[in-house]
Parts: sequence; C-alpha cells; structure tokens
Amino acid sequence: MLVIGLTGGIGSGKSTAAQFFKRLGVPVLDADEIAREVVEPDNPEFQKLEATLGPTILDRQGRIDRAALRRIIFSDPARRKLVEDILHPVIRREMQRRLAALDAPYCILAIPLLIETRQTHMVDRVLVIDSSEASQRQRLAGRAGWTTAEVEGALRAQIGRDERLEYADDVIDNDADLATLERAVERLHRRYQKIAGHFTGSPPAKA
Repeated sequence: MLVIGLTGGIGSGKSTAAQFFKRLGVPVLDADEIAREVVEPDNPEFQKLEATLGPTILDRQGRIDRAALRRIIFSDPARRKLVEDILHPVIRREMQRRLAALDAPYCILAIPLLIETRQTHMVDRVLVIDSSEASQRQRLAGRAGWTTAEVEGALRAQIGRDERLEYADDVIDNDADLATLERAVERLHRRYQKIAGHFTGSPPAKA
C-alpha cells in the first residue's frame, strides 16, 4: 500500500484537504484526531498531562481544556516539549497500529508535525499543503478563541515554509478557494491511484 504523508503549516488547510481525500474514499489517519482520543480522562496520558501541567489545563467537566493547552503549547517551548514527549510516542504507536490494519491502494497519514518529529520514514511520499503566511494568519484569526499572540506563537512553533517544501514530493498551493483545493486533491488522487497500481514493497527510509 502506498502511504502518503500529508502535512503543512498551521492554518494551511491540511484538515480540509484530508476531508476531500476522505470524500474520495481514501483512508485517512489523522494525528490530531488520535491526539484528542488519547487525552480522554480514562487514558494514562490524561493523568500525565495533569500531573505535568497542573489542574489549570482542565475544564469544568474535568476534561482537557484544549484552549488552555493550546496557550501553553504556543507560548512556552519548554512545556511544549513536555507535552510532545507525553503524547507523540503514543500517537505514533496508534497510527502505526491502524496503518497495519488498512487494506487499500493508498492511504493518507495526516501529521501536522511530520517533518518536525522526523516521521517521514513512515511514508512513501510527502504531500505539503502550502499557503502564504498571510492566508495562514487570516484563517487562524477566524478560529474561535484565538488571540493574536496565539496566532503568532503557533506560526513560530513550526518550521519555516521553505524548509518544509524541501521535503515535499507533492505540493498543493492553497491560497485560493475551496473549489480550487478540491480540484487539486482530485488530481492528486488520480495520480496516487496510478502510482499505487505499480507500487510494491515497504515505505523507504527517509531522513
């Protein structure tokens, strides 16, 4: 099975692109979705986060307050590293488990920090959803509860656009409208189907 790693800067439109692939019947494993699952109160990662960051990350129902966690992640690099050390290994293991259970010509691994966390060895091709910082800022500013400081912190927390593009096998420019993005996904879908038809072997090791 051909494995495509979908990534991009925050606010670039990764999740929307992943949804378009899903509509085409492509299996999509989303690291963000798995992250939400592993921080449910009955999981050990929940207890680890609370013990590490304190009760201020909990909402009134005793669950992880995602806005509070976001503020910590994007304002404090040291504590962001602590969160990553807790969550990333279990997310990676769960993604690998689900990947092994798939049976399809190709699949998408949607991993925002695919490059930063050196997980490119898990995929055969890297697809970058690329967008200008102006578009990223506009999209992030439109998200409920995001402050200007959080937007800027989120942009600083990831690698630069040029560095990300160096890893790309395929690029979708997402500075236009949703219809343009959907057409780009459809074109790549047809291309990936053709590649998958000739694909054999395991994902190559990448840096």
